[in-house]
Amino acid sequence: MQDPKIDSFLSLCKEFKCHNFSLYLTGGTVRDFLLGKGLTDMDLVTNATPKEMESFLDNVDTTFSMYGYIKCKYQGNKFDITTLRKEKAYKDSRHPSKIKFVTSLKKDYKRRDFTINAMYLDESFKLYDYCSGKEDLENKVIRFIGKPSKRIKEDPLRILRALRFSLLLDFSIEKKSEEALIKNSFLLEKINKDKIKQEVRKLHDIDKNKVNKLFYKYSIHQYIDVLE
Repeated sequence: MQDPKIDSFLSLCKEFKCHNFSLYLTGGTVRDFLLGKGLTDMDLVTNATPKEMESFLDNVDTTFSMYGYIKCKYQGNKFDITTLRKEKAYKDSRHPSKIKFVTSLKKDYKRRDFTINAMYLDESFKLYDYCSGKEDLENKVIRFIGKPSKRIKEDPLRILRALRFSLLLDFSIEKKSEEALIKNSFLLEKINKDKIKQEVRKLHDIDKNKVNKLFYKYSIHQYIDVLE
């Protein structure tokens, strides 16, 4: 039986199409869909800007529209919808200093963290994959898009995200990504401690010994205590 969230997505696609815009599933939603897992967050991208979406959608939260991102409640389901975009340098090690809206999936995917999180599905369930994300998913590999160290310096929280996905999915981390994680682990010191706690607490259902082993391997064991 198809997830009702998918049915709502398909209806929402028709709504966007009526206003001459496209809509795609992306990120962890596509990853979990391809893995046959239950869907929780519904991450979407579109060529419509937040202002354009506001003109035809109800129940829209535009708090973060400056980043091209809105929250929308549709048919009782919550959707996170982001306008396709390119990003400039991350001056605060967390957010891009500037964004530019684009209309191409090929330009949007380059700003994402891991290959397995950079795929797109349209309303016909056609897969758009520009960085071998499906192959990495099938091979159970965590791999950064582009240069791993650059991705980590943009947002050091990606260190914890890489380890979280490795633990939750039981995936290995490919060699260059692994080397970059070890080399740049000190960058987590720049991140707000509350943000780190939020990320680490997402591991509360994982065997504590597995978490300990992986965090020690990457010299970030000092952050495990939030799980106590």
